Amino acid sequence: MEKLLWILLAAVNLGGFLVCGWDKLAAKRGWRRVRERTLFLWAGLWGGPGVLAGMYLFRHKTRHLSFVIGVPLLIVASYGGLWLLWQLWERVF
Repeated sequence: MEKLLWILLAAVNLGGFLVCGWDKLAAKRGWRRVRERTLFLWAGLWGGPGVLAGMYLFRHKTRHLSFVIGVPLLIVASYGGLWLLWQLWERVF
């Protein structure tokens, strides 16, 4: 179970990172953009570290205060919730 969780988290973070990179490329080329709420969704569903890495590696959304503050808050909230679920799981099973 624990190994599966790590694989899932790695995949979600890679997805968040790639979505950030894709949106930066779309912004530069004038293509259709990724919605901001989609980026926040990735960050809130445990892909926050990937989104945050993508923000700073691609220099994307780093001037938007909502992202500079919101993504780290979503990381704390989502991983805090995951930790609580893990603690409950261990107590029940």
